[in-house]
Parts: sequence; C-alpha cells; structure tokens
Amino acid sequence: QDRMPQTPAVAPVFDSSGYSRSLFQPREDDRGGLSYHDNSLLSGSLEALIQHLVPSIDYYPDRTYIFTFLLSSRLFMHPYELMAKVCHLCFEQQRRGEPGLEKSWIRKIAPKVLQLLTEWTETFPYDFRDERMMRNLKELAQRIASGDEAYRKNVQQLLQSLIRKLTAVSQYEEVLAKINATSTDRLTVLKTKPQSIQRDIITVCNDPYALAQQLTHIELERLNYIGPEEFVQAFVQKDPLDNDQSGCRDRKKTRHLEAYVEWFNRLSYLVATEICMPVKKKHRARVIEYFIDVARECFNIGNFNSLMAIISGMNMSSVSRLKKTWAKVKTAKFDILEHQMDPSSNFYNYRTALRGAAQRSLTAHSSREKIVIPFFSLLIKDIYFLNEGCANRLPNGHVNFEKFWELAKQVSEFMTWKQVECPFERDRKVLQYLLTVPVFSDDALYLASYESESPENHIEKDRWKTLRFVSEVAV
Repeated sequence: QDRMPQTPAVAPVFDSSGYSRSLFQPREDDRGGLSYHDNSLLSGSLEALIQHLVPSIDYYPDRTYIFTFLLSSRLFMHPYELMAKVCHLCFEQQRRGEPGLEKSWIRKIAPKVLQLLTEWTETFPYDFRDERMMRNLKELAQRIASGDEAYRKNVQQLLQSLIRKLTAVSQYEEVLAKINATSTDRLTVLKTKPQSIQRDIITVCNDPYALAQQLTHIELERLNYIGPEEFVQAFVQKDPLDNDQSGCRDRKKTRHLEAYVEWFNRLSYLVATEICMPVKKKHRARVIEYFIDVARECFNIGNFNSLMAIISGMNMSSVSRLKKTWAKVKTAKFDILEHQMDPSSNFYNYRTALRGAAQRSLTAHSSREKIVIPFFSLLIKDIYFLNEGCANRLPNGHVNFEKFWELAKQVSEFMTWKQVECPFERDRKVLQYLLTVPVFSDDALYLASYESESPENHIEKDRWKTLRFVSEVAV
C-alpha cells in the first residue's frame, strides 16, 4: 500500500527567487496549453492549468503550484466550480482506465487525491463554507474511500479536521461580534455619562512591556484567522472570459481581513483617547511616555502593526496639537521610532527592519524570536499594486501565471508569520480592556483636546464652539 504523502508547512514553499523553478519541467503528455521558459511555468489556458492541478497515477503537482493556483484561480472562477472540474477530471481518468480495474486504479490514485484535498482543506478551509464545495468534497472522498478500507479512515480524518477548523472560525466570529457589541454599548455610556468610566490604561496595566505582549496576543490571534484567499478576493472583478452572469456576489465567505484593519484603527483611537482624557498636563505627558515605551517594545518583539497603530494615534492632530503636554515629554525615543516607520522612500527604514525580523524568524530558536507582525495596511497596499500593475490575462487569453507566482510568494510569507504561537502569557483583564474599552470619535477627541489646551486660532475656536454645542444637544 502506498504511504500517504505528508502536507509540509507552507514556509519553505518559495525559495528566494520566488518559486522552485527547477520543479516545473514540461511533461510530454496530453496536457498542452502550458507555456514554459527555462523550465518555469509562465502562462497557460485556464483548462490546461486545471488539468495541471489534477494528480494521475504517475504525476502529482508541486506544492508551490498547488498553492499558487488555488490562491489565484478564484480570480477566474468560483472555488466550487474548480472543485467540480477537479472531481470531473478524476472520474474521467477512472472511466478511461481498463474495465474491471477500477478498484486497482483507485488504490493507486487515492493517496495523491487525498493529499491534494488535504492541502486544499488545510490552506483554504473557508472555501468549504460553501455547501456546493462540501458536496463535491464528500463525493470525491466517498469515491476514494470505496476503493480501500484503509483510506476510509484517512477520509474521515480529513473531514473531521475541516469541520473542527470551520467550527473554530464560527466561534471566533461570534466572539468578535460580542466584543464589538460590548465596545459599542460602552461608547453609548461614555457619551451620556462621561464620569461613569474612570479607568485608564496605566491603572489597568502599568507595565508597558506587559501591554506590548498583550497587544501581540491580539495581533497574532486576529492574523491567524485571515485566509490567504482574502487578499485575492479583494480584487475579484468580472473575468472578461467568464460567461457566467451571476458575477462574484457569493465569493466572499469571511471578513477577517477587514476586522484586522478595524483593530488597527481601534488601537490608534484608543491611544489618542487615553492621551486626551486626563485633565492634568503631567498625566497626559505620562501617558504619552508610557505609549512610547509600549511602541518601543512592540518594535523589539517584531510587532510592527501595533507599533504603527500607536505612532498613528500619537500623530492624530487632536494629540499632536497639545504642545504644552508634549513640552513635558522626553521625545528622543519617539523620534527614533518615527524614523523607523518613516513613510519616505516607500517605507525604506521599515522594510529594512521587517527584513531583519523575517531573517531572525527563519533562524529562531524560540517562539519569541519567530514573531513577525507586518504593518498590515502596507502589506495589503503592496499586494494591491502588484495586482494592479500586471494583467491577469495575456493578449493570447492565457492566464499570466508569472504574476501569480509573485502574488503567491508575498502571501505565503504572510502565511508563515500568521502561524506563530504567541509565547506570552495571556492577561484576561488587560485583553478585555484593550478590546472593549470605549474610544472617542474624532469629534470627541477634539473636544477633549480643546478642553485640555485651549484653541489657538479662529479655526480651532469655531470648531470648539460647534463641538460643545453638538455635545450639549446630544446630552
């Protein structure tokens, strides 16, 4: 009996040149329609690329190809349509075999088909939130299981593992919904009874290093739930060669990417709120210095997303206008951090620091050294520009696979970062505060800022009058 192939982690999928070039040898068989250069697959018709995905008795596609094609194919067709085609091609192979040898064929092909299904369900589980996908998966799995008792157990394990994953995702989404509801309720309380909530971040967690660690917990948990396909689905438009009129309405099964961007915004506003809330100048200065220390520790950990959210909160004009407060702050450490995250030269300093963290992660001996949490908005922007800069199709109608190698390389790097286990102990009280404490809106921030340090010019004075009037009417 053939031993089941193992699914390796995504980490070593791509080498430094972008992909394992030597693995893409053109095969002399009936799978035409693929274009190579120096043994690298550059393009192909959609049909030929689908054929290239389907294992046969003497062929199994390379892992880099599987990941790249499953990631990019959704720009051209729904995952359930791809799964239906894969099933059809597998059954076609079986029909073309010698009569009476179906069982023998299934025994030989089963480990390879099971391996393909394992890689698909492991890496893109959200595709299977679609009933049509599940139906096709079960049908193909059933066909495999019927060939040999030994494979029935493997099929069972595959389906159970997938269902566990999807259940965990649903539970996570319920928790997110509850967190959002709690913070919204508390914001209402804050608007109506400003004195009813007196806690601040330093009374909840007076150690900036501990806060940086709890921020890293939130970052890694939220990163972990983002599916690789979510980067690509943001770009899905109607494929000009797709005759299906239904469009792409039902492609998106998750919004974890959006939830993560919302977390960045929340953290920025939380920082600004904590700084603008204290009545006394020395308290505000103390909060600023506290967040500078938190940001510095985030940088040391490799948590660039929290670092950038904190800097962004401190640079909000409602905070940066507090000149008397800033005069009391030792800003040398903040200047260094701002320099690291300076957007000039396309974030050159940050990208250098990120490469250093990624390098450290590769040779890490501990979970702590493995942490790489990229500045997420910039990662999305890079992927967006890569997508916009190249056409999905070549003039001859072929899929531009060279573009998708590059896209898959960027996304697979993210995949290795999101799988890191957080090495720090959880502090439920601090996490609860970070996730649910009410934060001010822009208007409330300006109102608090003007009440801390009076308006300096006509524009600020007019705005302050308007904001006071609106807040009095609201009460």
